[in-house]
Amino acid sequence: MLDKFKRWLALPDRQDMPIPDGLWACIETRLPFLAWLPDEARFRLRVLSKDFLAEKEFYGAQGFCLDDKIILTIAMQACLPILNHRGLATYHDWVGIVVYPGDFVVPQRIMDETGVVHEYEEVLLGEARADGPVLLAWFDNDPPAGVNIVIHEFAHKLDMVSNGGNANGCPALPSSMSRKAWVETFSAAYERLCRLDDAGIETILDPYATASPAEFFAVASETFFEAPMSLRADFPAVYAQLAAFYGLDTATGEEKLRGTRFTV
Repeated sequence: MLDKFKRWLALPDRQDMPIPDGLWACIETRLPFLAWLPDEARFRLRVLSKDFLAEKEFYGAQGFCLDDKIILTIAMQACLPILNHRGLATYHDWVGIVVYPGDFVVPQRIMDETGVVHEYEEVLLGEARADGPVLLAWFDNDPPAGVNIVIHEFAHKLDMVSNGGNANGCPALPSSMSRKAWVETFSAAYERLCRLDDAGIETILDPYATASPAEFFAVASETFFEAPMSLRADFPAVYAQLAAFYGLDTATGEEKLRGTRFTV
């Protein structure tokens, strides 16, 4: 249905064609952390996701056949970071989302400080490319535990907007926020996480967050949406900055609904 839906949106008399309520409900059940959002925010997420589908193009790599549920699941998660931010204008300069049936190999080419070029292959779960598409791995069964690939990569896209296509962990902030406070908060938290990881002490954040400040921001963003109470407990200052940035108090939403079943 969604392929037809996307094509028909170009026609004036198809702009209001609905996505079935049953499909929305199915995806929302698959993504239980959407329950942390207020009802009005979940409604706006549906609207934004529909607009996202009208603008973006999905491709199945390696012969992977994308169905409605996969496409809508990705769209709803991709729109979470921009729900109260800048909307689809944030994603204006690219259109493609490439979905692989599991992890995938990407050739890499880097130059070291001596000018020597190194070429190698890297196994990835996702990649946000400054020059265009977002690459995502999809797992029907046994997805990687504690990882939200979609939110992670779209957080990178947000990070790239104001940094010339380079993610550095400091995205463009709303005018109400202080860049100085953001840098101080995230730098201190990143250094603390690295110390804890070196000491073998686990936190709510995946150790991959120690790879760079950009990865710290992306991993923290995943956790902000999926396990916000735990993030608030372990990294309260980071949580406060992300709540201001994303315009959502997900921890309070989780706190209110903890122990209850999410129904639509």
